[in-house]
Amino acid sequence: MDDYEFIVVEEPAPFVRRIVLNRPEKRNAISTPLRAELFAALQDHDVDEAVRVTIVCGAGPCFSSGYDLSSPLTEDPPLYSAPGDGQWARQAGDGWFSIWDLAKPVIAQVHGYAMAGGTELAAACDLIYVAEDAQIGYPVVRVASPPDWQYHTPLLGMRTAMEMMLTGDSYSGIEAARLGFANRAFPADELADQVLAIAERVARTNSDLQQINKRVVHRSFDVLGARAAIRAGQELQALAGHQTSAAAFRADPLGAMKRAFDDVTADRAEDQP
Repeated sequence: MDDYEFIVVEEPAPFVRRIVLNRPEKRNAISTPLRAELFAALQDHDVDEAVRVTIVCGAGPCFSSGYDLSSPLTEDPPLYSAPGDGQWARQAGDGWFSIWDLAKPVIAQVHGYAMAGGTELAAACDLIYVAEDAQIGYPVVRVASPPDWQYHTPLLGMRTAMEMMLTGDSYSGIEAARLGFANRAFPADELADQVLAIAERVARTNSDLQQINKRVVHRSFDVLGARAAIRAGQELQALAGHQTSAAAFRADPLGAMKRAFDDVTADRAEDQP
C-alpha cells in the first residue's frame, strides 16, 4: 500500500480496500492535505483491477468532526475551482462530486459522530452504514452558514431537510437510517464486520458492470435535479458568508463552533429513551 500521512489504506478482503481517516488526535478533522490524499487514493482504486469497492472510515473515537478550521482550507486545494464569491463552496462540492462520479462504489462506515464536513463526505459515498449510537448533524448552521455541499433536501426530503437546517440538531445512527441519510444502522461493535460483509457482496460484481449500475442511480438523481440543486446551494452558501453572523464566526471560528457543538449531545439526549 502507498504511504500516506493522513490516511491509512488497508486490504481487509479480496477486491476490497479500506481507507481510514487517520487524524484521531484531531477527531479526523478534514484538512486540505487529508482531502488530497483521500481523493488520490480513491482515484488510484478506480483504475486498479484488484479493487472493486472501497470503505471509508475513521480512526479513533469518530468518523469525522468536520472541516479543520485551524488549517488553511483554500491553500493548495486538490481541485481547481473558479475564483470569486463561492469559491470555497465550489471547491468543496467539486471534491465530493469527484467521489460520487467514480466508477467503483464507495461505502462510508460511520461511528462515533460525523459532523458538518464529515456528513458531506459520508453523503458523497454510494452507501452509508452507521453505528446505532452514532451522532450525525450539521450544527454549523447555528453560527455561520448552510452546508458547503447541499445534500439535505435531495437525499432527505423537504421536511427533514428543513428541520435539520433550522435546528442544527444531530441525529442518532438509528434516526439517520430511518430518515434516509444512511442505509442501515448496526450496533457499534458489529459495524465494521457488517460493513465488510456488505462490501464483499458488492465486490462480487465485476467493475465494468458495477460502474453502470452506479450510474443508473446517479443519472436518475441528476434527472430529478439533485446535482443542480446542490450547485445552486453553493451560491447561497456564498451569500451566507456576507451576513453579520458569519462575520462574527470568522472573528472567532473555533469559539463559535464550540458553542454550536456544545449542546448537540444534550439536545438529542433529551429525545433518547
